[in-house]
Amino acid sequence: MKKLINDPQDVVSEMLQGLVAANPGKLKLIPDKRIVLRSDCPIKDKVTIVTGSGSGHEPDQAWLVGEGMLDVACPGDVFAAPTMDAVYEATRVSASDKGVLYLVKNFSGDRMSFDMAREMAEADGIRVETVLVNEDVAVEDSTYTAGRRGLAGAIFVYKIVGARAEEKASIEELKELGERVNANVRSMGVALTSCTMPAKGSPTFDLGEDEMELGVGIHGEPGTKRIKMKAVDEVVNDLLERITSDIPFQRGDELAVMVNGLGGSPISELYIVYRKVDEYLKGKGMRVFRSYVGEYVTSLDMAGCSVSLLRVDEEMKRLLLEPADIPLRIL
Repeated sequence: MKKLINDPQDVVSEMLQGLVAANPGKLKLIPDKRIVLRSDCPIKDKVTIVTGSGSGHEPDQAWLVGEGMLDVACPGDVFAAPTMDAVYEATRVSASDKGVLYLVKNFSGDRMSFDMAREMAEADGIRVETVLVNEDVAVEDSTYTAGRRGLAGAIFVYKIVGARAEEKASIEELKELGERVNANVRSMGVALTSCTMPAKGSPTFDLGEDEMELGVGIHGEPGTKRIKMKAVDEVVNDLLERITSDIPFQRGDELAVMVNGLGGSPISELYIVYRKVDEYLKGKGMRVFRSYVGEYVTSLDMAGCSVSLLRVDEEMKRLLLEPADIPLRIL
């Protein structure tokens, strides 16, 4: 394993220190709890938007903190949920009079930490609501979840809810909006390689040179089906058949489309994937409102990608186009 790190135990802390140092005046850090906040947080008359999950998915979470998107991110250790203490502290220091909304991917550890933090915050008189993101069509249950997992489609929830929160919407309005976005987005991923955790130094699962994993998650876990390597157009067709049949998506739907790199595939390959996605959707009579191609929710250095489709309404379209002043410049 070759990585640009010091002590593997310091990867998350040093990463967050660098992120905050690179964004002076915009972000602040609570080092002992590894909490990243907007510098102006808490903001009067604005619902505070909080998320958190394991590290290793960057630029997810902390790179999305800023005006127009998230207020707080609580990264845990690599592929591990943030602690209940960190989530509670993040809630306590950032809460406004309008309350706190948690946006949580549906993984068991994340849900447990946020549920316990919510109980503690509510005992302090802080109003907290939760939106679960669970748009992965590959599985109904896995080792990491109770129900469907949250994947890169969560970015659509963060962006749309965050933009609406800037408009001083109520917590009830934001919760309804987040649940509506989640109900209209679906994702599925494919991996060409496993990934290597810094503290472990070896792949999380074995994958042959002529094999790929369909339905892979974002925590280095294997997918739901192992197949022989085949041409990318065939793979994308398999993903889209599964995704579009789930809601189902229909002719005439207008979509936001995301091709998300998992960390180890070059941007050129992601655009080859998008080419087939665009061709497939047009062939089914669906229209692309806006496309997103790049790395949004990774799995360390895993080669592969996920595809997410969001069926948009007029409110979602407007909010997707609102600016977001965040470290991740491609939104």
